[in-house]
Amino acid sequence: MAEINLFLIFLGSIGFDLLIGDPKFLIHPVQIIGFYIKKISDYLINNFGENKKLLFGGGLIVAISTTGISFSLGKFIELSYVQSRYHFFSGLLIVIGLSSCIATKGLITSVIEIAELIDRKEINEKKKREIKDKVQRIVSRDVRTSSIEHLLRSSTESLTENSVDGIFAPLFWIFIGIIFMKFSIFLPGPLSLGFSYKAISTLDSMIGYKYDYFKYLGFFSAKIEDIFTFIPSRLVLITLPLVSTKINQYIPIIKRSYLDGKKYDSPNAGISEAIFAYISGVKLGGKSKYKKEIIEKPIINATGDSCTGEKIKLICQLILRLQFLWIIIFIVLIFLLSRV
Repeated sequence: MAEINLFLIFLGSIGFDLLIGDPKFLIHPVQIIGFYIKKISDYLINNFGENKKLLFGGGLIVAISTTGISFSLGKFIELSYVQSRYHFFSGLLIVIGLSSCIATKGLITSVIEIAELIDRKEINEKKKREIKDKVQRIVSRDVRTSSIEHLLRSSTESLTENSVDGIFAPLFWIFIGIIFMKFSIFLPGPLSLGFSYKAISTLDSMIGYKYDYFKYLGFFSAKIEDIFTFIPSRLVLITLPLVSTKINQYIPIIKRSYLDGKKYDSPNAGISEAIFAYISGVKLGGKSKYKKEIIEKPIINATGDSCTGEKIKLICQLILRLQFLWIIIFIVLIFLLSRV
């Protein structure tokens, strides 16, 4: 019974995210997680920046404590909901909590705004600065000197990579939590796993870099994120063609996407970017500026077209279609499990 109630709440949270997104009057859990990570990380860097071993150890503590606190909060809310005999207000708290783990509306809205600004015929310097500001909010690279073409590519790469981190990986772990709760309310549930993944993703985005102090401080955070995104990224790889017009090229596209994606250092980012690149027909990769360093990423789909506003909108449509497909699959699986 618990898993059915939680699944209905899960559907409600998806609807809440698609219609409302992140309410501005509520503090987002990522803000709290980010504040905690920044305070501890700044302390470790400022006091032990020259000691690699302490940064390694401190990074492990930051990763475990952040994830542990997030998990515990989610588990507490889940137990309160079940023990209250599925009280409405406890359920509403879980709806809002789960919705905060999924970033569909926020991610799509931000890139659509960029695409529509770029699609305008006249782009003066003021408008270009506005576009750069919006792109900078969703990417870690430095886009201050970027051309319009590079801004489009940066936005597309961020959209394709973050669709896994921000949408499909949370959906996967939330669903796993619903299954676990079928067997025991004391096992990890959808909110505890959703909050945990959000913490892991935030850790990686804040300290999971490979330069300066972060290559020691963020080592464990980056590795943990790689592990927990491994399965979801590959599920996106094998399911995205099913909601596209290229389903008749299913096997070849998956093979090419996997081979191109493997060129990336990240075991997940390259694969998620590659499958969207081949399905939408765009070329990704190339030179980008990070801090003061120019990094050249491997080319994905070398014969693809340049990124455009229309291609970004197509990718957004693919994301929504794939999310719908996953929900249908989840519903079928929940129905089958409820009969066991």
